[in-house]
Amino acid sequence: MGAAARSGQPGAMNATTSDQQAPHDLQDEPALDVPQRLRRPLQDRMVAGVAAAIADYLDVDVTIVRIVIAALTIAGGAGVAVYIAGWLLIPEEGSDHSVADEFLSSIGSRSR
Repeated sequence: MGAAARSGQPGAMNATTSDQQAPHDLQDEPALDVPQRLRRPLQDRMVAGVAAAIADYLDVDVTIVRIVIAALTIAGGAGVAVYIAGWLLIPEEGSDHSVADEFLSSIGSRSR
């Protein structure tokens, strides 16, 4: 730092300025958003709603997700596996349990 900056002359950078702003009022700030949950919608779906669920969760257009799934299917079949896994693991709107969870709980209740 030069002598001018240390002496506080005009044009010198002063690193010791204090912030005179009032403290933030918590009522003025927007409420924190609750994390969005991954759910398969009951409407706006073509087959099982997996692409629509992923699109809603990622906040992208559903067409983009459908194109990616189709490309994965053509490129080696991974799109089919992704879609089936999504159908089994992502619960529908209004439900807290996925298809796989309901299946596993029904098997567990039968074995007792």
